[in-house]
Amino acid sequence: MRIDIITLFPAMLDGFLGESMLGRACAKGLIDVRVHNLRDWATDKHQVTDDRPFGGGAGMVLKPEPVFAAIEALRTPEAHVVYLSPDGVPLSPAVGESLSVRSHLIFLSGHYEGIDQRIRDRIVDAEISIGDYVLTNGTLAAAVVVDVMARFVPGVLGEEKSLTHESFTRNVLDFPQYTRPAEFRGWKVPEVLLSGNHALIERWRAEQSLEKTRRLRPDLLIGHHETHHRGTDQSAAQDRPPRLQGG
Repeated sequence: MRIDIITLFPAMLDGFLGESMLGRACAKGLIDVRVHNLRDWATDKHQVTDDRPFGGGAGMVLKPEPVFAAIEALRTPEAHVVYLSPDGVPLSPAVGESLSVRSHLIFLSGHYEGIDQRIRDRIVDAEISIGDYVLTNGTLAAAVVVDVMARFVPGVLGEEKSLTHESFTRNVLDFPQYTRPAEFRGWKVPEVLLSGNHALIERWRAEQSLEKTRRLRPDLLIGHHETHHRGTDQSAAQDRPPRLQGG
């Protein structure tokens, strides 16, 4: 997978792309991330990429000329151009998974008051938002989307099955996690996790996930089908919350 990120602040991504999961994925050649400075496609001596909005108003707007030039220079027949914007489609595991099957992604980072609408109308294929808030620039949003999406690329995660146990992947929050020691300062790990009974453990985790979601994010449970436990070990697998389907 090839990923091109167009931004006015390329240095913001240096540490992000070189560390942890993404750093290893790039080193292994699983993903090829290239960061580009939009100013490289500006044609004037001052490398101007923005101008005042027609009709007046605060802030500046990214000009169409350098953006069109950048995308046209980087675009391949398989490219899918994504603009990071507060009014885009909300980022979700399903959105990340749908991006992960693309062979070439171009991320355009929004800055200032946004970009000229002609860019959005003519050369952008999708618009994504990472939340209902405003950032100083879209480079941070691009990094978040790349991180979410990369987890679905085969080989990027050290343990593939962890995808199915993460928060939001199953439309519920994750269950509590514990590790050694079994007792710390008098606080003990729940006995069920030490029992070795995997069916009971799975049931406990499913119950904890639902309870945590009810308490912290009840909005996630709208339309969520809750299977009632029957009290048998054999039904534990059926009692797990369903995985959120991609689209």
